[in-house]
Amino acid sequence: MYYVYVLQSEPDTGLYIGFSTDLKQRLKQHQDGESRATSHRGPWTLIYYEAYSMREDALGREKFMKSGAGRKHLAKQCMHHFEKNPPRGKDDVV
Repeated sequence: MYYVYVLQSEPDTGLYIGFSTDLKQRLKQHQDGESRATSHRGPWTLIYYEAYSMREDALGREKFMKSGAGRKHLAKQCMHHFEKNPPRGKDDVV
């Protein structure tokens, strides 16, 4: 399986969108500060993920989720979460 996932930083409420073949292990790496991109902003909460059987589909979806249209989609999918936990910055979720 291939996963596209969205994390929200507990300290600064910013979002991180990523891709992994082992979601459980990848989340542990984020929590343990082993990912350079996220080590200074943890702990993290997994707020959304999608699973794919084809790598190309997951990578395409990750790219989409990082776009403006993808962020709008995420805002709709996670509307109730973001009402209680608004992300920082205008670019995080529209």
